[in-house]
Amino acid sequence: MKRLFALLAAFATVLGLTAAFSSPAAAATGCKVDYTVTSQWTGGFQAGVKITNLGAPVNGWTLAFTMPASGQKVTQGWNATWSQSGSAVTVVGVDWNRSLATGGSADVGFTGTFTGANPKPTAFTLNGVACTGSTGEEPPPGPVDGTPVDINGPLHVCGVNLCNQYNRPVQLRGMSTHGIQWFDACYNTASLDALANDWKSDLLRISMYVQEDGYETDPAGFTNRVNRLVDMAEARGMYALIDFHTLTPGDPNYNLERAKTFFASVAARNAGKKNVIYEIANEPNGVSWSGIKNYAEQVIPVVRAADPDAVVIVGTRGWSSLGVSDGSSESEVVNNPVNATNIMYAFHFYAASHKDNYRATLSRAASRLPLFVTEFGTVSATGGGAMDRSSTTAWLDLLDQLKISYANWTYSDADESSAAFRPGTCAGSDYSSSGVLTESGALLKSRISTADSFPTS
Repeated sequence: MKRLFALLAAFATVLGLTAAFSSPAAAATGCKVDYTVTSQWTGGFQAGVKITNLGAPVNGWTLAFTMPASGQKVTQGWNATWSQSGSAVTVVGVDWNRSLATGGSADVGFTGTFTGANPKPTAFTLNGVACTGSTGEEPPPGPVDGTPVDINGPLHVCGVNLCNQYNRPVQLRGMSTHGIQWFDACYNTASLDALANDWKSDLLRISMYVQEDGYETDPAGFTNRVNRLVDMAEARGMYALIDFHTLTPGDPNYNLERAKTFFASVAARNAGKKNVIYEIANEPNGVSWSGIKNYAEQVIPVVRAADPDAVVIVGTRGWSSLGVSDGSSESEVVNNPVNATNIMYAFHFYAASHKDNYRATLSRAASRLPLFVTEFGTVSATGGGAMDRSSTTAWLDLLDQLKISYANWTYSDADESSAAFRPGTCAGSDYSSSGVLTESGALLKSRISTADSFPTS
């Protein structure tokens, strides 16, 4: 039985409890549920529920339990249909996990709010049968040594999350290059050592423009440069996000044949690596979602032919805003998803330009779609202007809460306020000290370099 465990946020306090109970399909000891509060913060918490069938196979299940009288409410659930009436919570299996073979399990979960104390739920039932069992506490996972790739191994999509080799949700935090046709000097041994060791970045997004003096001018040369950067990221234990950076023209179908050629080459060459993620279209613009979907459904099979297990990220309408910048919403993707598995959808924002309505869209979409913020800036959508610290902090806090991975634009010394380095930095060897960092670079380094909390069990 395929096991999915999708968690949407990670915070410092970790508590746990379990309850074992019976199933009508298999007498008093036929079923077990592990209920674990995985994160808790002021006024909110996150819990996971693992249902294991120890008896005869069941086809369709409903879990019910009672929230304590402390204002606890489910705000967002996943991997099941969740509802709450008063203090009574009902959880119904969905198509892909409603049948449980003997020994089979389903992992579901939710985020919730509370006031006062946060005691455990009570009165668990499965298909109407009362639950019995013991309770206890589960300690938080201890630190695990190693690089991000060492710890997490090859990644995959599970539910709405990016998950590691332990089938647990992870958040990657890192930086994007600027166009490698312009800022190649910024990506060398010293800068990538700094990114991995001083910034403690989990990933490097490799931004290969297709037009703008990019790939179309020298396909072989740019392909080789991308592959070298993949190797450099791999050597430092970082994930490499290969960005086919289409911008002008905005319809990715204009570059369909180029994309097929490029991804056939890089996928064949890098299929044996654990650290590669493919982003097949950076910021579609001036094109419908159906046009983007058509492109994706032709390019993804090219990747899969050589690298069947890697995560693929699909750009969305309106400069990868899930359509918001075009006056649409995430519903067009939810209602007409790309016909492929192990994929995620890109979401981009620039903090000074994109605020509450964009954050609301991301929050809604995160319960329905696997999302990856493959590019964002701390400034305006032009890449310039003053850094908006307040909006940037609100965005990063939200991404942390929802466990959505991100790459900041840009790890470069471009003469623009979105750059992490002051102009001229890439001519030297210092990529970490306060003397070379812009205001944006200092903020991102402080956020990225905090300890990761990659779960391993």
